[in-house]
Order: sequence, then C-alpha cells, then structure tokens
Amino acid sequence: MKDLYVGLMSGTSIDGIDAGLLEVDNNQYRLIETHNHDIPAELKSQLEHLSTAESFSVDDFGGCDRQLGQLFAQAVNTLLHKANISKSRVTAVGSHGQTVRHRPSTEHNGPFTLQIGDPNIIAVETGIDTVADFRRKDMATGGQAAPLAPVFHQAFFGDDRISRAVINIGGISNLSKLSPNEDLIGFDLGPGNRLMDAWSQRHLGEEFDRDGNWAASGSINRKLLTKLLAHPYLSQKFPKSTGREDFNLQWLDGLLENEEKIATKDVQATLLEFTAESIATSTLEIFTPDEVYICGGGALNTELMKRLQVLFGEKPVQSTLLLGIDPQWVEAAGFAWLAKRRIENLPGNSTTVTGASKELTLGGLYLAN
Repeated sequence: MKDLYVGLMSGTSIDGIDAGLLEVDNNQYRLIETHNHDIPAELKSQLEHLSTAESFSVDDFGGCDRQLGQLFAQAVNTLLHKANISKSRVTAVGSHGQTVRHRPSTEHNGPFTLQIGDPNIIAVETGIDTVADFRRKDMATGGQAAPLAPVFHQAFFGDDRISRAVINIGGISNLSKLSPNEDLIGFDLGPGNRLMDAWSQRHLGEEFDRDGNWAASGSINRKLLTKLLAHPYLSQKFPKSTGREDFNLQWLDGLLENEEKIATKDVQATLLEFTAESIATSTLEIFTPDEVYICGGGALNTELMKRLQVLFGEKPVQSTLLLGIDPQWVEAAGFAWLAKRRIENLPGNSTTVTGASKELTLGGLYLAN
C-alpha cells in the first residue's frame, strides 16, 4: 500500500505557503501534486514585523499563529482537492511553520528558535494527524536546529559513486555535502534571495527580481561587496545557522549609510554577487563536489545561476529537477518526509549537521481526533 504525506513550508521570504503531496512506495518517493497558497498582504506585513521587531504584543503573536494555522489547513485542503485525494488516504501532514525568530547562539536570550502556525488548527480543519515543531528538540540537545534539509537531501539525492553539493537557495541558502562513505555535512551558507527580494520590493515594488534581470543591468560595487563579505557569520565554523536576524535591509542600510550614493540597480547587482560568492566560497572551502545541484527559488534566477556556474568552474551547476524534484518543491517534500520519519519513530536530524548531541525523532504529533 502506498503511503501519502503532505509537507508544508513557509520560508524566510514569507512569499507563500508551499504544499506538496508525497507518495511513498517501498522507500521510493514521488511528489504527485503541489500547491502554492498565498499569504494575504496584511498578514505578511504582520509576520515581517514579528520577524524583525525587537518587541511585539502577545495579541499580535497569537493572532498570527492562529491565522497561519488556518492558512496552512486551507493549503492542505486545496492541495488534496487538486489531487482528487481523500484526506483518509493521507497518513500525516508535516508543517514547518513560519519562523519568526531563530537565535542559535547564547546572545539575545538564546539559544531558541520559534515557528508559528498552530498545528492543532491544521489537524482539526484538515482531519489529518499533523507533525510540527520540528526544530526545538534538536536545539534542546545542543544543536542549531537548522538546517534540517541535509538528511532529506541525502535520502533523495545521495549517490554512492558521486560527490554532490545540494544547495538550497531560499531566503537563506544552505549546503548539503553528499559524499560517498563520508559524514553528512550541512549548514546555512548565508543570504539567499532575501536581500535581493527585499531590495526589489523597496525600489521596484516587485516581489523579486525576475531572472535577475535588474541585477544584470547594474554593475558590481566592489567596495560595498567587500563590506558585505566581511559579515562575521561567513567566517564562523560550522555547525552554524542563520536567518533574517543577521541578513536584512537594516544591516544593508547601515553599510550604505556612509557610502557615496550607489545606483539602486548597482546595489542589486552587488547583492547578487554577494549571494553567489558567499555560496561558492563556503562550499568550496569544505569540498570539491563532482556535481552541484540547486533548489529553492534561487534556481529560477537565471543571472544567479550563471554567476554560480562561473564561480564553480568546470563543475556543472544544475537544477534538482534533473534528480527528480522541481527545485521549488524540495522543501515541502522534505517536511512531508520528516513527518513520515516522526510517524515511524525514526531520526530526523544529523549530529554532524546541526551539532546536536544525538540523533532524535523530531516534531510533536497533533492528532486530528
């Protein structure tokens, strides 16, 4: 009997809820339906505030938690309707939730990590058992709680003959080092699309720079690039993880404050180069992969992919579509897979990735009845 799981992901960019329906048949996996669910502008604005403000009201927090839970449930129900699949056939939903704060160090009252989107509401409104709160158990045993994707990447994309780098470029970028007969290694590399998207939203009124065309029209400002690459996170040793707390427009504005005015398109070109160089440099410091695969929204940025190919040299830089999963849906598939691991009481983390003291089953189980 084939098992079905739903994965839900809302990432650092808060650009929508990705829902994927994963079919599992004797350890063979297939993503059979997908759905992107909009987040209303007002709620998105509130989530941006929760993610960046030094303080916020408990009422705002609780309201967003409930609204997101309802949206996640709607995403699941819409996905199943598109697939013409009864909820009774789905074993569980795996919901990442929306990260509103990630503090893996002891600074700022850390370490802690916080994702919202009430899983009780998801379970009740879908009628499907729901797994959520995947990160905090890893952190409770000394881990970074991120990234969680590498264990999934190893299961899906690993090859016992080929060394691969799988790089997810969402709001933040992260690396999975998949090398035969070697420990799995993974960590957050630094900025992904987040800075480029935020700059586009501010100056173009567009959610993102389509194909990187605006960045391609500008010129890299080397002085600004040097300042960007000097961010202390980039020189930290792994295990490590980061988020919009480190890479945001407020930080960028501070770097631009004492500079001569730089054209907005040149800032965008520099941000793209910063993203590409931070990804390639940190990856190549760890190993020289035979192949490089990109997933996440960054795989759709033509200019970014061109720059990554240049920086990785002769190693082919390709989309995970060639390995069987569209790059936009890898994270949703990953949380469906993590839900399966939780239901089967199997580990969902890797000590060599997060730095946790042991492998653990991750996530709390919220029953529909």
